[in-house]
Amino acid sequence: MAELRLDEIAERTGGTILQGSPSLVVRDFNIDSRQMKPGGLFFAIVAQRDGHEYVHDAAEKGAAGAVISKPVCSAVKDFALIQVPDTLRALQTLAKAVLAERSVKVIGITGSVGKTMTKEFAAALLSQKFQVLKSEGNYNNHLGLALSLLRIEPRHEVAVLEMGMSSLGEIRALTKIAPPDMAVITNISPVHLEFLKTMENIAAAKREILDGTKENGLAVLNGDDPFVEKIAQNWNGRKIYFGFSRGCDIRVENLQKLGYDGFKFDLVYEKEKRRIRFPFLSEGSILNLLAALGVARGFSLPLAKIEGAIQSLKPFVQRGILLRLRKNIFVIDDSYNSNPRALEAALRSFSTLPARRKVAVLGDMLELGEAAAHFHEEAGQQAKRMGWDVLITVGPLGRFIAEGARSAGMSPDRIFSFTTNDEAADHILSLLREGDLVLVKGSRGIRTEKIVEKMKDALKET
Repeated sequence: MAELRLDEIAERTGGTILQGSPSLVVRDFNIDSRQMKPGGLFFAIVAQRDGHEYVHDAAEKGAAGAVISKPVCSAVKDFALIQVPDTLRALQTLAKAVLAERSVKVIGITGSVGKTMTKEFAAALLSQKFQVLKSEGNYNNHLGLALSLLRIEPRHEVAVLEMGMSSLGEIRALTKIAPPDMAVITNISPVHLEFLKTMENIAAAKREILDGTKENGLAVLNGDDPFVEKIAQNWNGRKIYFGFSRGCDIRVENLQKLGYDGFKFDLVYEKEKRRIRFPFLSEGSILNLLAALGVARGFSLPLAKIEGAIQSLKPFVQRGILLRLRKNIFVIDDSYNSNPRALEAALRSFSTLPARRKVAVLGDMLELGEAAAHFHEEAGQQAKRMGWDVLITVGPLGRFIAEGARSAGMSPDRIFSFTTNDEAADHILSLLREGDLVLVKGSRGIRTEKIVEKMKDALKET
Protein backbone atom coordinates (compact mmCIF):
# COMPACT_ATOMS: atom_id res chain seq x y z
CA MET A 1 0.00 0.00 0.00
CA ALA A 2 1.01 3.61 -0.52
CA GLU A 3 2.01 5.35 2.72
CA LEU A 4 0.71 8.91 2.96
CA ARG A 5 0.43 11.47 5.71
CA LEU A 6 -2.94 13.05 6.34
CA ASP A 7 -1.68 16.47 5.23
CA GLU A 8 -0.31 14.94 2.00
CA ILE A 9 -3.70 13.38 1.29
CA ALA A 10 -5.47 16.69 1.94
CA GLU A 11 -3.06 18.54 -0.34
CA ARG A 12 -3.40 16.06 -3.21
CA THR A 13 -7.20 15.95 -3.01
CA GLY A 14 -7.73 19.67 -2.43
CA GLY A 15 -9.32 18.84 0.91
CA THR A 16 -9.35 20.43 4.34
CA ILE A 17 -8.43 18.59 7.54
CA LEU A 18 -11.35 19.05 9.93
CA GLN A 19 -9.85 16.93 12.68
CA GLY A 20 -6.95 14.57 13.21
CA SER A 21 -3.18 14.97 13.25
CA PRO A 22 -1.67 16.15 9.94
CA SER A 23 1.25 13.78 10.56
CA LEU A 24 -1.00 10.71 10.80
CA VAL A 25 0.30 8.07 8.35
CA VAL A 26 -2.29 6.06 6.40
CA ARG A 27 -1.39 2.74 4.76
CA ASP A 28 -4.77 1.42 3.61
CA PHE A 29 -7.62 2.93 1.60
CA ASN A 30 -11.14 1.60 1.24
CA ILE A 31 -14.69 2.45 0.22
CA ASP A 32 -16.35 -0.50 2.00
CA SER A 33 -16.65 -0.14 5.77
CA ARG A 34 -16.92 -3.94 6.12
CA GLN A 35 -13.44 -4.38 4.67
CA MET A 36 -11.66 -1.66 6.64
CA LYS A 37 -8.32 -2.45 8.19
CA PRO A 38 -7.09 -0.81 11.40
CA GLY A 39 -5.40 2.47 10.61
CA GLY A 40 -6.96 2.77 7.14
CA LEU A 41 -8.72 5.70 5.50
CA PHE A 42 -12.38 5.39 4.50
CA PHE A 43 -13.70 7.26 1.46
CA ALA A 44 -17.42 7.99 1.92
CA ILE A 45 -18.48 7.52 -1.69
CA VAL A 46 -21.99 8.65 -2.64
CA ALA A 47 -23.44 6.04 -5.01
CA GLN A 48 -26.37 3.62 -4.69
CA ARG A 49 -25.65 3.87 -0.99
CA ASP A 50 -24.30 6.95 0.71
CA GLY A 51 -20.94 6.13 2.28
CA HIS A 52 -21.43 8.88 4.86
CA GLU A 53 -23.93 6.61 6.59
CA TYR A 54 -21.11 4.10 7.19
CA VAL A 55 -18.38 6.36 8.56
CA HIS A 56 -19.22 5.24 12.10
CA ASP A 57 -19.02 1.57 11.03
CA ALA A 58 -15.61 2.22 9.48
CA ALA A 59 -14.41 3.82 12.70
CA GLU A 60 -15.60 0.81 14.71
CA LYS A 61 -13.60 -1.42 12.34
CA GLY A 62 -10.49 0.54 13.28
CA ALA A 63 -10.30 3.12 10.49
CA ALA A 64 -8.06 6.05 11.37
CA GLY A 65 -10.19 8.51 9.48
CA ALA A 66 -12.49 9.29 6.60
CA VAL A 67 -12.70 11.50 3.53
CA ILE A 68 -16.13 13.14 3.44
CA SER A 69 -18.15 15.66 1.47
CA LYS A 70 -21.05 15.96 3.96
CA PRO A 71 -21.11 16.67 7.69
CA VAL A 72 -20.70 13.57 9.87
CA CYS A 73 -20.46 13.01 13.59
CA SER A 74 -17.68 10.88 15.04
CA ALA A 75 -17.63 9.82 18.66
CA VAL A 76 -14.18 8.25 18.23
CA LYS A 77 -11.39 10.32 19.74
CA ASP A 78 -8.73 11.45 17.25
CA PHE A 79 -10.70 10.12 14.28
CA ALA A 80 -9.38 12.06 11.28
CA LEU A 81 -11.72 13.81 8.85
CA ILE A 82 -10.83 15.39 5.51
CA GLN A 83 -13.53 17.50 3.87
CA VAL A 84 -13.59 17.52 0.04
CA PRO A 85 -16.17 18.72 -2.51
CA ASP A 86 -16.55 15.23 -4.06
CA THR A 87 -15.27 12.02 -2.45
CA LEU A 88 -15.16 10.04 -5.70
CA ARG A 89 -13.14 12.71 -7.44
CA ALA A 90 -10.88 12.91 -4.38
CA LEU A 91 -10.24 9.15 -4.51
CA GLN A 92 -9.40 9.29 -8.20
CA THR A 93 -7.25 12.42 -7.86
CA LEU A 94 -5.26 10.85 -5.04
CA ALA A 95 -4.72 7.66 -7.04
CA LYS A 96 -3.58 9.63 -10.08
CA ALA A 97 -1.16 11.65 -7.94
CA VAL A 98 0.31 8.53 -6.32
CA LEU A 99 0.88 6.95 -9.73
CA ALA A 100 2.46 10.13 -11.13
CA GLU A 101 5.00 10.13 -8.30
CA ARG A 102 6.21 6.61 -9.13
CA SER A 103 8.26 5.29 -12.03
CA VAL A 104 5.74 2.60 -12.84
CA LYS A 105 4.89 1.34 -16.33
CA VAL A 106 1.12 0.99 -16.74
CA ILE A 107 -0.49 -1.80 -18.75
CA GLY A 108 -4.19 -1.18 -19.39
CA ILE A 109 -6.23 -4.23 -20.41
CA THR A 110 -9.70 -4.01 -21.90
CA GLY A 111 -11.93 -6.21 -24.04
CA SER A 112 -15.34 -7.82 -23.97
CA VAL A 113 -14.04 -11.23 -22.84
CA GLY A 114 -10.92 -12.37 -21.01
CA LYS A 115 -9.69 -9.21 -19.27
CA THR A 116 -9.16 -10.80 -15.88
CA MET A 117 -7.43 -13.93 -17.15
CA THR A 118 -5.19 -11.87 -19.44
CA LYS A 119 -4.30 -9.63 -16.50
CA GLU A 120 -3.42 -12.61 -14.32
CA PHE A 121 -1.35 -14.23 -17.07
CA ALA A 122 0.47 -10.99 -17.91
CA ALA A 123 1.29 -10.33 -14.25
CA ALA A 124 2.65 -13.87 -13.84
CA LEU A 125 4.89 -13.57 -16.90
CA LEU A 126 6.19 -10.10 -16.08
CA SER A 127 6.93 -11.08 -12.48
CA GLN A 128 9.78 -13.22 -13.82
CA LYS A 129 11.74 -9.98 -14.19
CA PHE A 130 9.78 -7.12 -12.60
CA GLN A 131 8.03 -6.23 -9.36
CA VAL A 132 4.39 -6.22 -10.48
CA LEU A 133 1.23 -4.69 -9.05
CA LYS A 134 -2.01 -6.07 -10.48
CA SER A 135 -5.59 -5.01 -9.92
CA GLU A 136 -7.33 -7.42 -7.56
CA GLY A 137 -10.19 -9.59 -8.78
CA ASN A 138 -12.14 -7.68 -11.41
CA TYR A 139 -11.40 -4.20 -9.96
CA ASN A 140 -11.77 -2.50 -13.33
CA ASN A 141 -14.11 0.47 -12.95
CA HIS A 142 -13.77 4.08 -11.77
CA LEU A 143 -13.57 2.91 -8.15
CA GLY A 144 -11.60 -0.32 -8.48
CA LEU A 145 -8.89 1.19 -10.65
CA ALA A 146 -8.25 3.98 -8.15
CA LEU A 147 -8.14 1.57 -5.21
CA SER A 148 -5.68 -0.63 -7.11
CA LEU A 149 -3.35 2.32 -7.71
CA LEU A 150 -3.39 3.19 -4.02
CA ARG A 151 -1.73 -0.18 -3.40
CA ILE A 152 1.43 0.91 -5.24
CA GLU A 153 4.60 0.54 -3.20
CA PRO A 154 8.09 1.93 -3.92
CA ARG A 155 9.24 -1.53 -5.07
CA HIS A 156 6.69 -1.77 -7.90
CA GLU A 157 7.93 -1.35 -11.46
CA VAL A 158 4.86 -2.37 -13.47
CA ALA A 159 1.10 -2.03 -12.86
CA VAL A 160 -1.20 -4.42 -14.75
CA LEU A 161 -4.69 -2.94 -14.64
CA GLU A 162 -8.07 -3.97 -16.02
CA MET A 163 -10.12 -1.21 -17.65
CA GLY A 164 -13.77 -2.16 -18.00
CA MET A 165 -16.79 -0.26 -19.24
CA SER A 166 -20.53 -0.45 -19.86
CA SER A 167 -20.91 2.87 -21.73
CA LEU A 168 -19.02 5.35 -23.86
CA GLY A 169 -16.55 7.57 -22.02
CA GLU A 170 -15.80 5.21 -19.13
CA ILE A 171 -12.49 3.89 -20.45
CA ARG A 172 -11.47 7.42 -21.44
CA ALA A 173 -12.00 8.46 -17.82
CA LEU A 174 -9.90 5.53 -16.58
CA THR A 175 -7.01 6.42 -18.89
CA LYS A 176 -7.01 9.94 -17.47
CA ILE A 177 -6.39 8.42 -14.02
CA ALA A 178 -3.83 5.87 -15.27
CA PRO A 179 -2.57 6.62 -18.81
CA PRO A 180 -1.29 3.30 -20.20
CA ASP A 181 2.21 2.83 -21.52
CA MET A 182 0.81 -0.30 -23.12
CA ALA A 183 -2.83 -0.96 -24.10
CA VAL A 184 -4.24 -4.46 -24.59
CA ILE A 185 -7.54 -5.21 -26.36
CA THR A 186 -8.52 -8.86 -25.98
CA ASN A 187 -11.56 -8.76 -28.33
CA ILE A 188 -14.75 -6.86 -29.13
CA SER A 189 -17.95 -8.84 -28.64
CA PRO A 190 -21.71 -8.24 -28.12
CA VAL A 191 -21.56 -7.26 -24.44
CA HIS A 192 -23.47 -4.35 -22.81
CA LEU A 193 -25.68 -4.00 -25.90
CA GLU A 194 -28.49 -2.92 -23.58
CA PHE A 195 -26.57 0.33 -23.04
CA LEU A 196 -24.40 0.67 -26.15
CA LYS A 197 -26.96 -0.62 -28.71
CA THR A 198 -24.52 -1.49 -31.55
CA MET A 199 -21.25 -3.31 -32.05
CA GLU A 200 -19.84 -0.12 -33.54
CA ASN A 201 -20.49 1.69 -30.27
CA ILE A 202 -18.81 -1.13 -28.32
CA ALA A 203 -15.80 -0.83 -30.62
CA ALA A 204 -15.73 2.95 -30.17
CA ALA A 205 -15.79 2.51 -26.39
CA LYS A 206 -12.84 0.10 -26.55
CA ARG A 207 -10.96 2.46 -28.88
CA GLU A 208 -10.79 4.94 -25.98
CA ILE A 209 -7.94 2.94 -24.44
CA LEU A 210 -5.83 3.58 -27.55
CA ASP A 211 -6.70 7.27 -27.52
CA GLY A 212 -5.67 7.45 -23.86
CA THR A 213 -2.36 5.62 -24.29
CA LYS A 214 0.79 7.68 -23.79
CA GLU A 215 2.69 9.07 -26.74
CA ASN A 216 5.10 6.42 -28.06
CA GLY A 217 2.98 3.77 -26.35
CA LEU A 218 2.41 0.21 -27.51
CA ALA A 219 -0.82 -1.64 -28.32
CA VAL A 220 -1.24 -5.43 -27.99
CA LEU A 221 -4.17 -6.35 -30.22
CA ASN A 222 -6.25 -9.39 -31.18
CA GLY A 223 -5.29 -9.99 -34.80
CA ASP A 224 -8.22 -12.37 -35.34
CA ASP A 225 -10.88 -9.79 -34.43
CA PRO A 226 -12.10 -7.59 -37.32
CA PHE A 227 -13.50 -4.94 -34.98
CA VAL A 228 -10.16 -4.64 -33.17
CA GLU A 229 -8.34 -4.39 -36.48
CA LYS A 230 -10.72 -1.68 -37.67
CA ILE A 231 -10.40 0.61 -34.64
CA ALA A 232 -6.61 0.24 -34.65
CA GLN A 233 -6.12 1.09 -38.33
CA ASN A 234 -5.47 4.79 -37.85
CA TRP A 235 -3.69 4.50 -34.51
CA ASN A 236 -0.07 5.44 -35.09
CA GLY A 237 1.70 3.74 -32.18
CA ARG A 238 3.61 0.49 -32.25
CA LYS A 239 1.41 -2.63 -32.46
CA ILE A 240 1.88 -6.27 -31.56
CA TYR A 241 -0.80 -8.65 -32.88
CA PHE A 242 -1.71 -11.97 -31.27
CA GLY A 243 -4.03 -14.77 -32.37
CA PHE A 244 -4.26 -17.91 -34.47
CA SER A 245 -3.84 -16.14 -37.82
CA ARG A 246 -0.57 -16.53 -39.66
CA GLY A 247 0.04 -12.78 -39.79
CA CYS A 248 0.04 -12.42 -35.98
CA ASP A 249 3.34 -11.67 -34.23
CA ILE A 250 2.41 -13.95 -31.31
CA ARG A 251 0.46 -17.00 -32.48
CA VAL A 252 -0.31 -20.68 -32.10
CA GLU A 253 0.40 -23.32 -34.71
CA ASN A 254 -0.20 -27.09 -34.78
CA LEU A 255 -2.75 -27.08 -31.98
CA GLN A 256 -3.24 -30.51 -30.38
CA LYS A 257 -6.07 -31.24 -27.94
CA LEU A 258 -5.18 -33.47 -24.97
CA GLY A 259 -8.67 -33.99 -23.54
CA TYR A 260 -8.79 -33.18 -19.85
CA ASP A 261 -5.05 -32.44 -19.85
CA GLY A 262 -5.45 -29.30 -21.98
CA PHE A 263 -3.48 -28.54 -25.14
CA LYS A 264 -0.12 -28.77 -26.82
CA PHE A 265 0.88 -26.28 -29.52
CA ASP A 266 3.77 -24.55 -31.22
CA LEU A 267 4.08 -21.05 -29.81
CA VAL A 268 5.44 -18.50 -32.28
CA TYR A 269 6.86 -15.61 -30.29
CA GLU A 270 7.93 -13.27 -33.09
CA LYS A 271 11.22 -14.92 -34.20
CA GLU A 272 11.20 -17.66 -31.54
CA LYS A 273 9.22 -20.92 -31.59
CA ARG A 274 8.66 -23.45 -28.81
CA ARG A 275 6.40 -26.48 -28.22
CA ILE A 276 4.20 -25.64 -25.23
CA ARG A 277 1.94 -27.73 -23.00
CA PHE A 278 -0.95 -25.67 -21.61
CA PRO A 279 -3.16 -27.16 -18.85
CA PHE A 280 -6.36 -25.22 -19.69
CA LEU A 281 -9.44 -26.67 -21.36
CA SER A 282 -10.73 -23.69 -23.35
CA GLU A 283 -9.29 -22.26 -26.55
CA GLY A 284 -10.31 -18.86 -25.19
CA SER A 285 -7.66 -19.31 -22.49
CA ILE A 286 -5.07 -19.74 -25.24
CA LEU A 287 -6.00 -16.33 -26.66
CA ASN A 288 -5.66 -14.82 -23.18
CA LEU A 289 -2.20 -16.37 -22.94
CA LEU A 290 -1.23 -14.97 -26.34
CA ALA A 291 -2.36 -11.49 -25.27
CA ALA A 292 -0.23 -11.78 -22.13
CA LEU A 293 2.69 -12.96 -24.23
CA GLY A 294 2.25 -9.86 -26.37
CA VAL A 295 2.71 -7.81 -23.20
CA ALA A 296 5.84 -9.78 -22.30
CA ARG A 297 7.18 -9.24 -25.80
CA GLY A 298 6.52 -5.53 -25.41
CA PHE A 299 8.91 -5.61 -22.46
CA SER A 300 11.46 -7.54 -24.58
CA LEU A 301 11.33 -10.62 -22.37
CA PRO A 302 12.89 -13.63 -24.15
CA LEU A 303 10.81 -16.80 -24.29
CA ALA A 304 13.38 -18.68 -22.22
CA LYS A 305 12.78 -16.21 -19.38
CA ILE A 306 9.03 -16.83 -19.18
CA GLU A 307 8.60 -20.41 -20.41
CA GLY A 308 8.59 -21.81 -16.89
CA ALA A 309 5.92 -19.32 -15.83
CA ILE A 310 3.72 -20.41 -18.76
CA GLN A 311 3.90 -24.05 -17.68
CA SER A 312 2.95 -23.17 -14.09
CA LEU A 313 -0.20 -21.16 -14.88
CA LYS A 314 -3.32 -22.59 -13.25
CA PRO A 315 -7.05 -22.20 -14.03
CA PHE A 316 -9.03 -19.77 -11.88
CA VAL A 317 -12.10 -20.40 -9.74
CA GLN A 318 -15.36 -20.05 -11.73
CA ARG A 319 -13.46 -19.42 -14.97
CA GLY A 320 -13.31 -22.81 -16.65
CA ILE A 321 -11.87 -24.76 -13.73
CA LEU A 322 -12.34 -28.55 -13.82
CA LEU A 323 -13.88 -30.31 -10.81
CA ARG A 324 -13.75 -34.10 -10.47
CA LEU A 325 -16.69 -35.34 -8.42
CA ARG A 326 -17.84 -38.77 -7.30
CA LYS A 327 -19.22 -41.25 -9.86
CA ASN A 328 -16.55 -40.03 -12.28
CA ILE A 329 -18.60 -36.90 -12.94
CA PHE A 330 -16.64 -33.93 -14.34
CA VAL A 331 -17.90 -30.38 -13.80
CA ILE A 332 -16.51 -27.38 -15.65
CA ASP A 333 -17.20 -24.38 -13.45
CA ASP A 334 -17.35 -21.44 -15.87
CA SER A 335 -20.00 -19.69 -13.80
CA TYR A 336 -18.34 -16.31 -13.28
CA ASN A 337 -19.93 -14.64 -16.30
CA SER A 338 -21.35 -15.22 -19.76
CA ASN A 339 -21.95 -13.47 -23.06
CA PRO A 340 -22.63 -14.75 -26.60
CA ARG A 341 -19.01 -14.98 -27.72
CA ALA A 342 -17.72 -16.54 -24.50
CA LEU A 343 -20.58 -19.04 -24.38
CA GLU A 344 -20.07 -20.14 -27.96
CA ALA A 345 -16.35 -20.64 -27.28
CA ALA A 346 -17.11 -22.68 -24.16
CA LEU A 347 -19.68 -24.88 -25.88
CA ARG A 348 -17.26 -25.53 -28.73
CA SER A 349 -14.12 -26.11 -26.65
CA PHE A 350 -15.63 -28.36 -24.00
CA SER A 351 -17.78 -30.38 -26.41
CA THR A 352 -14.69 -32.28 -27.57
CA LEU A 353 -13.94 -33.65 -24.09
CA PRO A 354 -14.67 -37.37 -23.61
CA ALA A 355 -17.76 -38.14 -21.52
CA ARG A 356 -20.70 -40.53 -21.36
CA ARG A 357 -23.05 -37.57 -21.79
CA LYS A 358 -22.47 -33.83 -22.06
CA VAL A 359 -24.82 -31.68 -19.98
CA ALA A 360 -24.95 -27.91 -20.56
CA VAL A 361 -26.33 -25.83 -17.67
CA LEU A 362 -26.80 -22.36 -19.12
CA GLY A 363 -27.98 -19.29 -17.21
CA ASP A 364 -29.28 -16.11 -18.79
CA MET A 365 -26.85 -13.73 -20.51
CA LEU A 366 -27.65 -10.23 -19.27
CA GLU A 367 -27.37 -6.70 -20.71
CA LEU A 368 -28.03 -7.73 -24.30
CA GLY A 369 -30.96 -5.36 -24.82
CA GLU A 370 -33.32 -5.94 -27.74
CA ALA A 371 -31.05 -8.65 -29.16
CA ALA A 372 -31.37 -10.85 -26.04
CA ALA A 373 -33.92 -13.30 -27.48
CA HIS A 374 -31.86 -13.78 -30.66
CA PHE A 375 -28.60 -14.46 -28.84
CA HIS A 376 -30.24 -16.91 -26.45
CA GLU A 377 -31.96 -18.83 -29.24
CA GLU A 378 -28.63 -18.97 -31.06
CA ALA A 379 -26.99 -20.40 -27.92
CA GLY A 380 -29.53 -23.22 -27.81
CA GLN A 381 -28.90 -24.01 -31.46
CA GLN A 382 -25.14 -24.07 -30.83
CA ALA A 383 -25.56 -26.46 -27.91
CA LYS A 384 -27.35 -28.94 -30.16
CA ARG A 385 -25.01 -28.52 -33.13
CA MET A 386 -21.91 -28.92 -30.97
CA GLY A 387 -23.08 -32.22 -29.55
CA TRP A 388 -24.41 -31.41 -26.07
CA ASP A 389 -26.77 -34.21 -25.04
CA VAL A 390 -28.78 -32.52 -22.29
CA LEU A 391 -29.68 -28.84 -21.84
CA ILE A 392 -30.71 -27.20 -18.58
CA THR A 393 -31.56 -23.48 -18.63
CA VAL A 394 -31.80 -21.10 -15.68
CA GLY A 395 -33.60 -17.76 -15.67
CA PRO A 396 -36.42 -16.07 -17.63
CA LEU A 397 -34.41 -15.85 -20.86
CA GLY A 398 -33.73 -19.58 -20.71
CA ARG A 399 -36.92 -20.28 -22.65
CA PHE A 400 -35.26 -18.81 -25.72
CA ILE A 401 -32.23 -21.10 -25.27
CA ALA A 402 -34.64 -24.03 -25.02
CA GLU A 403 -36.52 -22.90 -28.14
CA GLY A 404 -33.26 -22.63 -30.05
CA ALA A 405 -32.21 -26.14 -29.05
CA ARG A 406 -35.59 -27.60 -30.04
CA SER A 407 -35.51 -25.83 -33.40
CA ALA A 408 -32.05 -27.35 -34.04
CA GLY A 409 -33.39 -30.85 -33.38
CA MET A 410 -32.72 -31.54 -29.69
CA SER A 411 -35.35 -33.83 -28.23
CA PRO A 412 -37.73 -31.99 -25.84
CA ASP A 413 -37.27 -34.70 -23.21
CA ARG A 414 -33.61 -33.64 -22.95
CA ILE A 415 -34.37 -29.96 -22.33
CA PHE A 416 -35.23 -28.65 -18.86
CA SER A 417 -35.90 -25.02 -17.93
CA PHE A 418 -35.97 -23.55 -14.41
CA THR A 419 -36.56 -20.14 -12.91
CA THR A 420 -34.13 -20.43 -10.00
CA ASN A 421 -30.74 -21.98 -9.28
CA ASP A 422 -32.19 -24.04 -6.43
CA GLU A 423 -34.74 -25.68 -8.70
CA ALA A 424 -32.11 -26.35 -11.34
CA ALA A 425 -29.59 -27.77 -8.85
CA ASP A 426 -32.12 -30.18 -7.33
CA HIS A 427 -33.07 -31.49 -10.76
CA ILE A 428 -29.49 -31.83 -11.94
CA LEU A 429 -28.65 -34.05 -8.98
CA SER A 430 -31.47 -36.43 -9.90
CA LEU A 431 -30.47 -36.36 -13.55
CA LEU A 432 -26.71 -36.98 -13.42
CA ARG A 433 -25.22 -40.34 -14.28
CA GLU A 434 -21.79 -41.82 -13.87
CA GLY A 435 -19.31 -40.47 -16.42
CA ASP A 436 -21.23 -37.27 -17.25
CA LEU A 437 -19.57 -33.97 -18.13
CA VAL A 438 -21.39 -30.86 -16.89
CA LEU A 439 -20.71 -27.31 -18.07
CA VAL A 440 -22.12 -24.53 -15.85
CA LYS A 441 -22.14 -21.02 -17.30
CA GLY A 442 -24.23 -17.87 -16.80
CA SER A 443 -24.07 -14.13 -16.33
CA ARG A 444 -22.92 -12.76 -13.01
CA GLY A 445 -26.40 -11.71 -11.95
CA ILE A 446 -27.79 -15.24 -12.38
CA ARG A 447 -25.37 -16.68 -9.78
CA THR A 448 -24.99 -20.09 -11.40
CA GLU A 449 -22.06 -20.76 -9.07
CA LYS A 450 -24.72 -21.77 -6.54
CA ILE A 451 -25.50 -24.77 -8.74
CA VAL A 452 -21.83 -25.75 -8.72
CA GLU A 453 -21.70 -25.50 -4.93
CA LYS A 454 -24.73 -27.75 -4.54
CA MET A 455 -23.20 -30.36 -6.82
CA LYS A 456 -19.93 -30.21 -4.91
CA ASP A 457 -21.74 -30.63 -1.58
CA ALA A 458 -23.78 -33.60 -2.83
CA LEU A 459 -20.97 -35.27 -4.78
CA LYS A 460 -17.84 -34.54 -2.75
CA GLU A 461 -14.77 -33.72 -4.83
CA THR A 462 -12.24 -36.49 -5.39
